[in-house]
Amino acid sequence: MAGPTAREGSLEAPTRHPLDWRNPGFYDQASLDKELERVFDICHGCRRCVSLCQSFPTLFDLVDGSESMEVDGVAKADYWKVVDHCYLCDLCYMTKCPYVPPHEWNLDFPHLMLRAKAVKFKQGNVKMRDRILTSTDRVGSLAGIPVVAGIVNAANKNALGRKALEAVLEVHRDARVPEYQSTPLRRAEKARIGRHAVGEAAGPTTGKVALFATCYGNVNEPGVNQDLIAVFEHNGIPVTLATKEQCCGMPKLELGDLEAVNAAKEANIPVLLDLVRDGWDLVAPIPSCVLMFKQELRLMYPEDPAVQEVAARMFDPFEYLMLRHKHGRLNLDFAIGLGSVVYQASCHQRVQNIGQKTREVLALVPGTKVEIIERCSGHDGTYAVKKESYEFAMKIVRPVANRVKTAKPDHYGSDCPMAGAHIAHALGEDGRQEHPMHLLRLAYGL
Repeated sequence: MAGPTAREGSLEAPTRHPLDWRNPGFYDQASLDKELERVFDICHGCRRCVSLCQSFPTLFDLVDGSESMEVDGVAKADYWKVVDHCYLCDLCYMTKCPYVPPHEWNLDFPHLMLRAKAVKFKQGNVKMRDRILTSTDRVGSLAGIPVVAGIVNAANKNALGRKALEAVLEVHRDARVPEYQSTPLRRAEKARIGRHAVGEAAGPTTGKVALFATCYGNVNEPGVNQDLIAVFEHNGIPVTLATKEQCCGMPKLELGDLEAVNAAKEANIPVLLDLVRDGWDLVAPIPSCVLMFKQELRLMYPEDPAVQEVAARMFDPFEYLMLRHKHGRLNLDFAIGLGSVVYQASCHQRVQNIGQKTREVLALVPGTKVEIIERCSGHDGTYAVKKESYEFAMKIVRPVANRVKTAKPDHYGSDCPMAGAHIAHALGEDGRQEHPMHLLRLAYGL
Protein backbone atom coordinates (compact mmCIF):
# COMPACT_ATOMS: atom_id res chain seq x y z
CA MET A 1 0.00 0.00 0.00
CA ALA A 2 1.31 3.43 -0.92
CA GLY A 3 1.76 6.17 1.65
CA PRO A 4 3.48 6.49 5.04
CA THR A 5 4.16 3.52 7.23
CA ALA A 6 0.96 2.49 8.95
CA ARG A 7 0.66 2.37 12.68
CA GLU A 8 -2.07 0.33 14.32
CA GLY A 9 -4.25 3.36 14.99
CA SER A 10 -4.77 6.00 17.61
CA LEU A 11 -5.88 5.13 21.13
CA GLU A 12 -7.78 8.40 21.27
CA ALA A 13 -11.52 8.60 20.63
CA PRO A 14 -12.52 9.22 17.00
CA THR A 15 -13.27 12.83 16.17
CA ARG A 16 -15.25 14.31 13.29
CA HIS A 17 -14.13 17.37 11.38
CA PRO A 18 -16.69 19.97 10.31
CA LEU A 19 -18.06 19.41 6.81
CA ASP A 20 -16.60 22.17 4.62
CA TRP A 21 -19.52 22.00 2.20
CA ARG A 22 -19.68 25.74 1.39
CA ASN A 23 -16.09 25.78 0.13
CA PRO A 24 -16.03 25.74 -3.72
CA GLY A 25 -13.10 23.32 -3.53
CA PHE A 26 -15.43 20.78 -1.90
CA TYR A 27 -17.05 20.27 -5.32
CA ASP A 28 -13.86 20.20 -7.42
CA GLN A 29 -13.82 16.91 -9.34
CA ALA A 30 -10.01 16.66 -9.60
CA SER A 31 -9.58 17.30 -5.88
CA LEU A 32 -12.28 14.75 -5.10
CA ASP A 33 -10.69 12.10 -7.35
CA LYS A 34 -7.33 12.63 -5.66
CA GLU A 35 -8.85 12.14 -2.20
CA LEU A 36 -10.88 9.12 -3.33
CA GLU A 37 -7.72 7.48 -4.68
CA ARG A 38 -5.84 8.20 -1.44
CA VAL A 39 -8.57 6.77 0.77
CA PHE A 40 -9.33 3.81 -1.50
CA ASP A 41 -5.62 2.92 -1.42
CA ILE A 42 -5.66 2.83 2.38
CA CYS A 43 -8.87 0.77 2.42
CA HIS A 44 -7.43 -1.65 -0.14
CA GLY A 45 -4.44 -2.28 2.10
CA CYS A 46 -6.58 -2.82 5.19
CA ARG A 47 -9.85 -4.51 4.14
CA ARG A 48 -11.29 -4.69 7.66
CA CYS A 49 -14.63 -3.31 6.48
CA VAL A 50 -15.29 -5.93 3.80
CA SER A 51 -18.31 -7.38 5.63
CA LEU A 52 -20.07 -4.11 6.46
CA CYS A 53 -21.76 -3.16 3.20
CA GLN A 54 -21.42 -3.54 -0.57
CA SER A 55 -19.16 -0.50 -1.03
CA PHE A 56 -16.07 -2.31 0.16
CA PRO A 57 -16.48 -5.58 -1.79
CA THR A 58 -17.15 -3.43 -4.85
CA LEU A 59 -13.93 -1.48 -4.28
CA PHE A 60 -11.83 -4.56 -3.64
CA ASP A 61 -13.22 -6.36 -6.69
CA LEU A 62 -12.37 -3.35 -8.84
CA VAL A 63 -8.81 -3.31 -7.48
CA ASP A 64 -8.30 -7.06 -7.76
CA GLY A 65 -9.68 -7.07 -11.28
CA SER A 66 -7.47 -4.23 -12.51
CA GLU A 67 -4.29 -4.80 -14.50
CA SER A 68 -2.02 -3.46 -11.74
CA MET A 69 -4.11 -4.97 -8.91
CA GLU A 70 -3.71 -1.63 -7.15
CA VAL A 71 -6.02 1.38 -6.88
CA ASP A 72 -4.11 3.21 -9.61
CA GLY A 73 -5.37 0.57 -12.02
CA VAL A 74 -9.02 1.38 -11.37
CA ALA A 75 -10.72 3.81 -13.75
CA LYS A 76 -11.86 7.01 -12.07
CA ALA A 77 -15.32 6.52 -13.61
CA ASP A 78 -15.64 3.28 -11.65
CA TYR A 79 -15.22 5.11 -8.34
CA TRP A 80 -18.93 5.96 -8.56
CA LYS A 81 -19.77 2.26 -8.24
CA VAL A 82 -18.31 2.37 -4.74
CA VAL A 83 -20.00 5.69 -3.88
CA ASP A 84 -23.44 4.48 -4.98
CA HIS A 85 -23.35 1.55 -2.55
CA CYS A 86 -22.61 3.75 0.48
CA TYR A 87 -25.71 4.74 2.44
CA LEU A 88 -23.82 6.63 5.16
CA CYS A 89 -24.45 4.18 7.99
CA ASP A 90 -21.17 5.42 9.58
CA LEU A 91 -20.28 1.97 10.98
CA CYS A 92 -16.94 1.80 9.17
CA TYR A 93 -15.93 5.05 10.85
CA MET A 94 -17.22 4.17 14.30
CA THR A 95 -16.50 0.46 14.63
CA LYS A 96 -13.84 -0.72 12.18
CA CYS A 97 -11.44 1.85 10.77
CA PRO A 98 -8.17 2.36 12.70
CA TYR A 99 -7.21 5.41 10.61
CA VAL A 100 -9.93 7.88 11.56
CA PRO A 101 -8.97 11.26 13.07
CA PRO A 102 -6.87 11.94 15.10
CA HIS A 103 -4.80 9.36 13.17
CA GLU A 104 -2.40 11.12 10.79
CA TRP A 105 -4.11 9.54 7.77
CA ASN A 106 -7.29 11.41 8.67
CA LEU A 107 -9.67 8.92 7.04
CA ASP A 108 -13.41 9.60 7.15
CA PHE A 109 -14.90 7.25 4.57
CA PRO A 110 -18.60 8.17 5.11
CA HIS A 111 -18.02 11.89 4.79
CA LEU A 112 -15.85 11.37 1.72
CA MET A 113 -18.73 9.41 0.19
CA LEU A 114 -21.05 12.26 1.19
CA ARG A 115 -18.75 14.72 -0.58
CA ALA A 116 -18.79 12.53 -3.69
CA LYS A 117 -22.60 12.34 -3.59
CA ALA A 118 -22.74 16.14 -3.28
CA VAL A 119 -20.48 16.54 -6.32
CA LYS A 120 -22.60 14.07 -8.27
CA PHE A 121 -25.78 15.91 -7.31
CA LYS A 122 -24.35 19.30 -8.26
CA GLN A 123 -23.37 17.87 -11.64
CA GLY A 124 -27.02 16.85 -12.13
CA ASN A 125 -26.18 13.16 -12.34
CA VAL A 126 -29.15 12.03 -10.21
CA LYS A 127 -32.19 9.99 -11.23
CA MET A 128 -35.65 11.51 -10.97
CA ARG A 129 -36.58 8.41 -8.95
CA ASP A 130 -34.09 9.36 -6.25
CA ARG A 131 -35.30 12.94 -6.14
CA ILE A 132 -38.86 11.68 -5.63
CA LEU A 133 -38.06 9.00 -3.04
CA THR A 134 -36.09 11.47 -0.92
CA SER A 135 -38.83 14.14 -1.05
CA THR A 136 -40.55 12.59 1.94
CA ASP A 137 -42.59 15.66 2.89
CA ARG A 138 -44.16 16.03 -0.54
CA VAL A 139 -44.78 12.33 -1.08
CA GLY A 140 -46.19 11.93 2.42
CA SER A 141 -48.51 14.92 2.18
CA LEU A 142 -49.99 13.56 -1.05
CA ALA A 143 -50.15 9.89 -0.05
CA GLY A 144 -51.58 10.84 3.36
CA ILE A 145 -54.82 12.07 1.79
CA PRO A 146 -57.38 9.38 2.79
CA VAL A 147 -58.54 8.45 -0.72
CA VAL A 148 -55.03 8.63 -2.15
CA ALA A 149 -53.61 6.56 0.72
CA GLY A 150 -56.03 3.75 -0.07
CA ILE A 151 -55.14 3.81 -3.75
CA VAL A 152 -51.38 3.90 -3.09
CA ASN A 153 -51.55 1.07 -0.55
CA ALA A 154 -53.67 -1.07 -2.85
CA ALA A 155 -51.31 -0.52 -5.77
CA ASN A 156 -48.29 -1.42 -3.63
CA LYS A 157 -49.91 -4.76 -2.73
CA ASN A 158 -50.85 -5.60 -6.30
CA ALA A 159 -48.43 -7.53 -8.53
CA LEU A 160 -49.32 -5.51 -11.62
CA GLY A 161 -49.00 -2.29 -9.65
CA ARG A 162 -45.55 -3.30 -8.45
CA LYS A 163 -44.43 -4.19 -11.96
CA ALA A 164 -45.55 -0.77 -13.11
CA LEU A 165 -43.76 0.89 -10.18
CA GLU A 166 -40.59 -0.98 -11.08
CA ALA A 167 -40.87 0.05 -14.73
CA VAL A 168 -41.59 3.71 -14.04
CA LEU A 169 -39.64 4.47 -10.83
CA GLU A 170 -37.22 1.52 -10.69
CA VAL A 171 -38.51 0.43 -7.29
CA HIS A 172 -37.91 -3.32 -7.04
CA ARG A 173 -41.13 -5.29 -7.38
CA ASP A 174 -40.29 -7.52 -4.39
CA ALA A 175 -39.12 -4.77 -2.04
CA ARG A 176 -41.19 -4.01 1.01
CA VAL A 177 -42.61 -0.49 0.73
CA PRO A 178 -44.32 1.19 3.71
CA GLU A 179 -48.03 1.83 3.84
CA TYR A 180 -49.45 5.33 4.21
CA GLN A 181 -51.94 6.07 6.96
CA SER A 182 -55.01 8.16 6.16
CA THR A 183 -54.79 9.89 9.55
CA PRO A 184 -51.25 11.23 10.12
CA LEU A 185 -50.02 11.57 13.68
CA ARG A 186 -50.00 15.37 13.62
CA ARG A 187 -53.68 15.38 12.61
CA ALA A 188 -54.62 12.77 15.23
CA GLU A 189 -52.66 14.55 17.98
CA LYS A 190 -53.25 18.17 16.96
CA ALA A 191 -54.39 19.05 20.49
CA ARG A 192 -50.79 18.51 21.61
CA ILE A 193 -49.35 21.18 19.34
CA GLY A 194 -47.94 24.10 21.28
CA ARG A 195 -49.50 23.20 24.63
CA HIS A 196 -47.94 24.30 27.92
CA ALA A 197 -46.78 21.92 30.64
CA VAL A 198 -44.48 21.64 33.64
CA GLY A 199 -42.01 18.78 33.90
CA GLU A 200 -40.07 17.36 36.81
CA ALA A 201 -36.35 17.67 36.14
CA ALA A 202 -34.03 14.74 36.75
CA GLY A 203 -30.32 14.85 35.97
CA PRO A 204 -29.84 16.52 32.57
CA THR A 205 -33.51 16.17 31.64
CA THR A 206 -36.21 18.80 32.16
CA GLY A 207 -38.94 16.16 32.38
CA LYS A 208 -41.03 17.44 29.48
CA VAL A 209 -40.38 16.63 25.82
CA ALA A 210 -41.26 18.01 22.42
CA LEU A 211 -41.68 15.16 19.95
CA PHE A 212 -40.17 15.62 16.49
CA ALA A 213 -42.63 13.27 14.80
CA THR A 214 -40.55 12.71 11.61
CA CYS A 215 -41.96 12.11 8.12
CA TYR A 216 -42.09 8.34 8.57
CA GLY A 217 -43.54 8.54 12.07
CA ASN A 218 -46.19 10.97 10.91
CA VAL A 219 -47.65 9.30 7.80
CA ASN A 220 -46.28 5.74 7.68
CA GLU A 221 -46.15 4.42 11.24
CA PRO A 222 -47.79 6.94 13.58
CA GLY A 223 -48.32 4.07 16.02
CA VAL A 224 -44.64 4.24 16.99
CA ASN A 225 -45.09 7.85 18.07
CA GLN A 226 -48.34 7.03 19.87
CA ASP A 227 -46.53 4.27 21.78
CA LEU A 228 -43.83 6.78 22.73
CA ILE A 229 -46.41 9.31 23.93
CA ALA A 230 -48.18 6.66 26.04
CA VAL A 231 -44.94 5.43 27.63
CA PHE A 232 -43.58 8.90 28.35
CA GLU A 233 -46.81 10.18 29.86
CA HIS A 234 -47.08 6.98 31.95
CA ASN A 235 -43.73 8.11 33.36
CA GLY A 236 -45.03 11.58 34.15
CA ILE A 237 -43.32 13.22 31.16
CA PRO A 238 -45.61 15.68 29.30
CA VAL A 239 -45.32 15.46 25.49
CA THR A 240 -45.99 18.21 22.99
CA LEU A 241 -45.61 18.53 19.21
CA ALA A 242 -43.82 21.38 17.51
CA THR A 243 -46.11 23.89 15.81
CA LYS A 244 -44.64 22.75 12.50
CA GLU A 245 -41.84 20.57 11.18
CA GLN A 246 -40.25 19.46 7.95
CA CYS A 247 -38.20 16.39 7.11
CA CYS A 248 -34.99 16.40 9.17
CA GLY A 249 -32.99 16.37 5.93
CA MET A 250 -31.34 12.95 6.22
CA PRO A 251 -32.81 11.56 2.96
CA LYS A 252 -31.51 14.59 1.07
CA LEU A 253 -28.15 14.33 2.84
CA GLU A 254 -27.80 10.75 1.62
CA LEU A 255 -28.63 11.99 -1.90
CA GLY A 256 -25.99 14.72 -1.70
CA ASP A 257 -28.55 17.52 -2.00
CA LEU A 258 -27.00 19.76 0.64
CA GLU A 259 -29.00 22.84 -0.33
CA ALA A 260 -32.20 20.89 0.45
CA VAL A 261 -30.65 19.94 3.81
CA ASN A 262 -30.02 23.63 4.40
CA ALA A 263 -33.65 24.46 3.60
CA ALA A 264 -34.85 21.83 6.10
CA LYS A 265 -32.50 23.20 8.72
CA GLU A 266 -33.76 26.75 8.17
CA ALA A 267 -37.34 25.53 8.68
CA ASN A 268 -36.80 23.27 11.69
CA ILE A 269 -34.11 24.85 13.86
CA PRO A 270 -35.96 28.10 14.77
CA VAL A 271 -39.07 26.14 15.83
CA LEU A 272 -37.08 23.63 17.87
CA LEU A 273 -34.93 26.35 19.40
CA ASP A 274 -38.03 28.13 20.72
CA LEU A 275 -39.11 24.88 22.37
CA VAL A 276 -35.69 24.32 23.92
CA ARG A 277 -35.59 27.82 25.32
CA ASP A 278 -39.06 27.26 26.74
CA GLY A 279 -37.70 24.31 28.73
CA TRP A 280 -38.59 21.41 26.45
CA ASP A 281 -36.21 18.55 25.69
CA LEU A 282 -36.40 17.04 22.19
CA VAL A 283 -36.91 13.42 21.15
CA ALA A 284 -37.57 11.70 17.82
CA PRO A 285 -38.61 8.07 17.16
CA ILE A 286 -36.29 7.53 14.16
CA PRO A 287 -32.55 7.15 14.96
CA SER A 288 -31.55 8.76 11.65
CA CYS A 289 -33.47 11.92 12.54
CA VAL A 290 -31.91 12.08 15.99
CA LEU A 291 -28.46 11.65 14.43
CA MET A 292 -29.19 14.38 11.89
CA PHE A 293 -29.68 16.93 14.66
CA LYS A 294 -27.07 15.50 17.01
CA GLN A 295 -24.23 15.09 14.53
CA GLU A 296 -24.68 15.96 10.87
CA LEU A 297 -26.15 19.46 11.26
CA ARG A 298 -23.60 20.18 13.96
CA LEU A 299 -20.82 19.34 11.51
CA MET A 300 -22.40 21.28 8.66
CA TYR A 301 -22.94 24.39 10.83
CA PRO A 302 -20.21 24.34 13.50
CA GLU A 303 -20.43 28.11 14.03
CA ASP A 304 -24.23 28.29 14.30
CA PRO A 305 -25.16 28.56 18.00
CA ALA A 306 -28.81 27.72 17.34
CA VAL A 307 -27.88 24.40 15.71
CA GLN A 308 -25.54 23.59 18.58
CA GLU A 309 -28.18 24.47 21.19
CA VAL A 310 -30.82 22.28 19.56
CA ALA A 311 -28.34 19.41 19.15
CA ALA A 312 -27.49 19.53 22.84
CA ARG A 313 -31.14 18.95 23.80
CA MET A 314 -31.96 16.22 21.25
CA PHE A 315 -32.24 12.73 22.75
CA ASP A 316 -32.84 9.20 21.61
CA PRO A 317 -36.07 8.13 23.39
CA PHE A 318 -34.49 5.21 25.26
CA GLU A 319 -31.47 7.34 26.12
CA TYR A 320 -33.90 9.77 27.71
CA LEU A 321 -35.69 7.08 29.69
CA MET A 322 -32.40 5.68 31.02
CA LEU A 323 -31.28 9.14 32.09
CA ARG A 324 -34.51 9.40 34.05
CA HIS A 325 -33.99 5.92 35.49
CA LYS A 326 -30.52 6.79 36.79
CA HIS A 327 -32.15 9.51 38.87
CA GLY A 328 -35.00 7.35 40.14
CA ARG A 329 -37.64 8.75 37.78
CA LEU A 330 -38.55 5.71 35.65
CA ASN A 331 -41.76 3.84 36.44
CA LEU A 332 -40.78 0.22 37.15
CA ASP A 333 -44.32 -0.99 37.83
CA PHE A 334 -44.55 -3.37 34.87
CA ALA A 335 -47.68 -5.43 34.27
CA ILE A 336 -46.24 -8.30 32.20
CA GLY A 337 -42.93 -9.80 31.16
CA LEU A 338 -41.95 -9.87 27.51
CA GLY A 339 -40.24 -13.26 27.39
CA SER A 340 -37.45 -13.43 24.81
CA VAL A 341 -36.69 -10.35 22.73
CA VAL A 342 -34.23 -10.12 19.85
CA TYR A 343 -33.42 -6.52 19.13
CA GLN A 344 -31.37 -5.12 16.23
CA ALA A 345 -29.46 -1.99 17.20
CA SER A 346 -29.79 0.33 14.21
CA CYS A 347 -26.63 1.85 12.76
CA HIS A 348 -27.66 5.47 13.26
CA GLN A 349 -28.41 4.79 16.89
CA ARG A 350 -25.09 3.03 17.48
CA VAL A 351 -23.03 5.91 16.09
CA GLN A 352 -24.62 8.31 18.59
CA ASN A 353 -22.28 6.78 21.20
CA ILE A 354 -24.99 6.50 23.84
CA GLY A 355 -24.53 2.80 24.61
CA GLN A 356 -27.16 0.05 24.51
CA LYS A 357 -29.96 2.11 26.04
CA THR A 358 -32.84 0.23 24.41
CA ARG A 359 -31.53 -3.10 25.67
CA GLU A 360 -30.96 -1.62 29.13
CA VAL A 361 -34.54 -0.32 29.40
CA LEU A 362 -36.15 -3.53 28.12
CA ALA A 363 -33.96 -5.59 30.47
CA LEU A 364 -35.59 -3.79 33.42
CA VAL A 365 -38.84 -5.60 32.64
CA PRO A 366 -39.10 -8.73 34.84
CA GLY A 367 -39.40 -11.98 32.90
CA THR A 368 -37.61 -10.52 29.89
CA LYS A 369 -34.42 -11.70 28.19
CA VAL A 370 -32.96 -9.39 25.54
CA GLU A 371 -30.52 -10.46 22.83
CA ILE A 372 -28.98 -7.61 20.86
CA ILE A 373 -27.78 -7.81 17.25
CA GLU A 374 -25.17 -5.18 16.42
CA ARG A 375 -25.15 -5.60 12.66
CA CYS A 376 -26.56 -3.45 9.87
CA SER A 377 -29.93 -4.40 8.43
CA GLY A 378 -28.96 -3.03 5.03
CA HIS A 379 -32.15 -1.02 4.65
CA ASP A 380 -31.22 2.67 4.58
CA GLY A 381 -34.05 4.97 3.59
CA THR A 382 -34.10 3.99 -0.08
CA TYR A 383 -31.29 1.48 -0.69
CA ALA A 384 -33.48 -1.55 0.05
CA VAL A 385 -36.23 -0.54 -2.36
CA LYS A 386 -34.19 0.46 -5.41
CA LYS A 387 -34.20 -1.99 -8.32
CA GLU A 388 -30.39 -2.02 -8.59
CA SER A 389 -29.62 -2.42 -4.87
CA TYR A 390 -32.49 -4.50 -3.46
CA GLU A 391 -30.60 -7.79 -3.81
CA PHE A 392 -27.57 -6.34 -2.05
CA ALA A 393 -29.80 -5.09 0.77
CA MET A 394 -31.22 -8.59 1.11
CA LYS A 395 -27.69 -9.99 1.25
CA ILE A 396 -26.73 -7.59 4.04
CA VAL A 397 -29.83 -8.33 6.13
CA ARG A 398 -29.55 -12.12 5.79
CA PRO A 399 -27.18 -12.67 8.78
CA VAL A 400 -29.48 -10.56 10.97
CA ALA A 401 -32.56 -12.46 9.83
CA ASN A 402 -30.80 -15.79 10.39
CA ARG A 403 -29.99 -14.86 13.99
CA VAL A 404 -33.62 -13.96 14.61
CA LYS A 405 -34.76 -17.20 13.00
CA THR A 406 -32.36 -19.26 15.11
CA ALA A 407 -33.36 -17.54 18.35
CA LYS A 408 -37.12 -18.04 17.77
CA PRO A 409 -37.94 -15.11 20.07
CA ASP A 410 -41.30 -14.01 21.36
CA HIS A 411 -40.63 -10.55 19.91
CA TYR A 412 -38.16 -8.96 17.51
CA GLY A 413 -37.62 -5.57 15.96
CA SER A 414 -35.37 -2.53 15.79
CA ASP A 415 -35.26 1.08 16.96
CA CYS A 416 -35.48 1.96 13.27
CA PRO A 417 -38.99 0.95 12.11
CA MET A 418 -37.72 0.55 8.55
CA ALA A 419 -34.91 -1.76 9.65
CA GLY A 420 -37.33 -3.85 11.71
CA ALA A 421 -39.67 -4.13 8.73
CA HIS A 422 -36.76 -5.11 6.47
CA ILE A 423 -35.76 -7.90 8.86
CA ALA A 424 -39.32 -9.21 8.93
CA HIS A 425 -39.42 -8.98 5.12
CA ALA A 426 -36.25 -11.07 4.89
CA LEU A 427 -37.92 -13.68 7.11
CA GLY A 428 -41.07 -13.68 4.98
CA GLU A 429 -42.99 -12.30 7.99
CA ASP A 430 -44.00 -8.80 6.90
CA GLY A 431 -45.70 -7.06 9.81
CA ARG A 432 -44.35 -9.45 12.46
CA GLN A 433 -41.75 -6.94 13.72
CA GLU A 434 -42.46 -4.88 16.86
CA HIS A 435 -40.82 -1.61 17.76
CA PRO A 436 -39.09 -1.62 21.18
CA MET A 437 -41.28 1.29 22.32
CA HIS A 438 -44.35 -0.80 21.54
CA LEU A 439 -42.86 -3.63 23.62
CA LEU A 440 -42.33 -1.26 26.53
CA ARG A 441 -45.93 -0.11 26.24
CA LEU A 442 -47.04 -3.76 26.33
CA ALA A 443 -44.92 -4.36 29.41
CA TYR A 444 -46.66 -1.45 31.17
CA GLY A 445 -50.02 -2.89 30.19
CA LEU A 446 -51.09 0.33 28.48
